[in-house]
Amino acid sequence: MVDFTLNANVREDLGKGASRRLRRNADLVPAIVYGGNKEPQSISIAARELNKALENEAFYSSIIGLSIDGKVEEVLVKALQRHPAKPRVLHADFQRIVAGQKVTVQVPLHFANEDICVGVKQEGGMVFRNLPEVEVSCLPKDLPDFIEVDLKDLKVGEALHLADLKLPEGLTIPSLALGDDHNLPVVTIMAQRTAAAADEDDAAESGEESAE
Repeated sequence: MVDFTLNANVREDLGKGASRRLRRNADLVPAIVYGGNKEPQSISIAARELNKALENEAFYSSIIGLSIDGKVEEVLVKALQRHPAKPRVLHADFQRIVAGQKVTVQVPLHFANEDICVGVKQEGGMVFRNLPEVEVSCLPKDLPDFIEVDLKDLKVGEALHLADLKLPEGLTIPSLALGDDHNLPVVTIMAQRTAAAADEDDAAESGEESAE
């Protein structure tokens, strides 16, 4: 099922200079469509239309009806190149959808029942979100907008890992097939003091990276 639509045009003028002119003079975003046993195709999309779609979290993991000069193809967003300092998309990659073939997509995680979580409400802990999204494999028809993570019964010191997620029917997490080392924590309930120390460590690491 197509959840979003975008209009695009074939782009004949290629190269970095052409892409800069598209962005500067026409407020267009250069992009490419590939996959589906077809040749890659260079296109351009109105920046305003793309930015509006990107405001919806579900856009990143949904099937998009991409109308290229009036001919519609079903695609997924695979990569976005953003400006390092401005809220602007510089380039977009789209992958064609083929019926009956599985796709691999990053799906956002939604954390539910934080307000009644045992570790928070009764034990004074804090929620530490380790992962904001998870990579899943499924048929296009089974793609969810998000995966819910229920925090209600978690206690301080406990965590939910990738293998603990309750996935909708038809979904798998490819990384779990690589071994236990890839069963990463998704969310952890930490004691207040431990959580504060973790935040200080993150801040220190960020400072070191900025100094390098």
